[in-house]
Amino acid sequence: MDPALESANIITERKASSLTTIVAEELEKMILSGYLKPGERLNEMRLAEKFNVSRGIVREARRGLERAGLVNSLPNRGVFVKKVTREEYVENSEVRALLTAFLCGKAAENAGDEEKIELQKQLLAMGEAAACDDADTYFHLNLAFHEFILKTANHQRASTIYRDLVKDSLLARKYLLQGAVVMSKSHEEHTEIVAAIAANDKKRAYQAGLEHTSKGLARWLELQDDAPE
Repeated sequence: MDPALESANIITERKASSLTTIVAEELEKMILSGYLKPGERLNEMRLAEKFNVSRGIVREARRGLERAGLVNSLPNRGVFVKKVTREEYVENSEVRALLTAFLCGKAAENAGDEEKIELQKQLLAMGEAAACDDADTYFHLNLAFHEFILKTANHQRASTIYRDLVKDSLLARKYLLQGAVVMSKSHEEHTEIVAAIAANDKKRAYQAGLEHTSKGLARWLELQDDAPE
């Protein structure tokens, strides 16, 4: 079934909820699933017809996606699913690696028993998703894991910059976390990060965070080199 038509049925069943929120959620699913591809233009009129809502609702939902870094609005051209160039992703990853390292180090400084237990729970859940080759679940758990590290680090300026970088790289990272081998490698790196934070070892956590993002960039570049022309 056409995902957009299926989404329209879901909207009808959830009348009590905010239409804008529901449309935004369904559009996000269509983007992250690959139904709406990077670089593809969003047609407000067509989407409004498919979802059986006003164009205003679609426009408001689209603004939420823009804030989340999933779409770009180009003056006099329209709204497009975000497409990250090779150069943009490399630069993003290089800066994000340094911030990840810093935030992991701060988390190691601050982590108490409660934070350590929660990180272990999240690590277990990601391990289960990787073992089941469930890329979609792993992707969302991965985001939550890094967000919890930000919370533990408790450094607002670094966290704000990090979140902006994540928004800019979200779709590229979504497609990176595909396949059991890649998820397994990512999970091994997460395991080292958690071990370092659990030991309150700032230097080790810094290095683990740096290597995690740097290795992720290397994997992404390898995928780009192997991709067909």
